[in-house]
Amino acid sequence: MKTQDMNRDWIATASTLNKALPYLQRYANATVVIKLGGHAIGSDAAMEEFARDVVLMRQVGVNPVIVHGGGPMINAMLEKLQIKSNFVNGKRVTDAATMDVVEMVLAGLVNKRIVQAINRQGGRAVGLSGKDAGMITCTQADPDLGFVGAPQEVNPRLLRDLTEKEYIPVIAPLGMGLDGETFNINGDTAAGAVATALKADRLLLLTDVAGVKNESGEVVTELSADQIREMTSAGTIAGGMIPKTETALEAIEGGVRAAVILDGRAPNACLLELFTEHGAGSIIRAD
Repeated sequence: MKTQDMNRDWIATASTLNKALPYLQRYANATVVIKLGGHAIGSDAAMEEFARDVVLMRQVGVNPVIVHGGGPMINAMLEKLQIKSNFVNGKRVTDAATMDVVEMVLAGLVNKRIVQAINRQGGRAVGLSGKDAGMITCTQADPDLGFVGAPQEVNPRLLRDLTEKEYIPVIAPLGMGLDGETFNINGDTAAGAVATALKADRLLLLTDVAGVKNESGEVVTELSADQIREMTSAGTIAGGMIPKTETALEAIEGGVRAAVILDGRAPNACLLELFTEHGAGSIIRAD
């Protein structure tokens, strides 16, 4: 006869699952758009953990939709192919040669790596770009920056069809212009546009910082749209955090219930945010 003692870790695990029940019920059938980037996309171990989290979310009834970036991989490929980049005000100019590499890396290498990681964990991921089925239509964001797009319209029909059949869409941030040209879209911007079109319950922006910080350097766990604007005007929110908070505000104004900026380096960040009382980042809600 096999015997074993109940240890504290097992009891803690059971208690965690028990306490998660209200949140599992809360997010049943909810659409959650996740922008994947930073550490989570560059590390094999972090990618595997993220994939397991996404599959678990789908297993308990959440409809995850992934939008990813891939800047460091693009930089590495441009260097490997000896394609020199020009910059305007610190931003890369995406000319025709660069756009070819961007599409190859985002829609090919990075997208399929994420799809493979999710499918290895038992999920059913489908790799897409914003060009598929005319999902994202763009205009040129800035003539000086070349083929950088600003989303004008997102058709969510394909995404709804996939999530209804329990597939997990994984979207490379590319769009198509009115004349058929291909545009590169900022990953956060693309995620916000997709979340708005889907009227998502949550937009999760994974980044490499702990969240939005106040003037004392402490992470603020809950913020209103007005507080974000005030902190930006005061210079408390600055640098790379500005476009993320702007994306969050635009998504909320477009009908997304809440946006969260959270640390993608933290283990199981998405699960902590959705299924625990304390969450894992800075949640931004409408006023």
